[in-house]
Amino acid sequence: MNEDLKNQKISITKKAATRLKNIIENEETDSKGIRVTIDTGGCSGMSYKITFENEKNEFDKVFDSHGITIFCDVKSWIYVRGCEIDFSTDLLNGGFKVNNPNATRTCGCGISFSA
Repeated sequence: MNEDLKNQKISITKKAATRLKNIIENEETDSKGIRVTIDTGGCSGMSYKITFENEKNEFDKVFDSHGITIFCDVKSWIYVRGCEIDFSTDLLNGGFKVNNPNATRTCGCGISFSA
């Protein structure tokens, strides 16, 4: 695999990190970070899934961004490498958003894409 591809990280914005830290603190969870995975389905064929995570799996890629550890299995990483997770407080369409440079098409819902 090309070295540039191997080094592409998943990152989060400072706003997203602040929101995640607040959720972790308020939920009193022992989560060490988040897991980013890809599921089939959604308007455009694939959708993002972000869950809280406590440990690294054997083949995970692991990144740190603004004090949040991000876990991603290799299969999902192929589709989300280089992406940035943001958080918006907009009244319409607020919440976590994934800015994915690999997406060839996205849906208005913000959680579905094709690559």
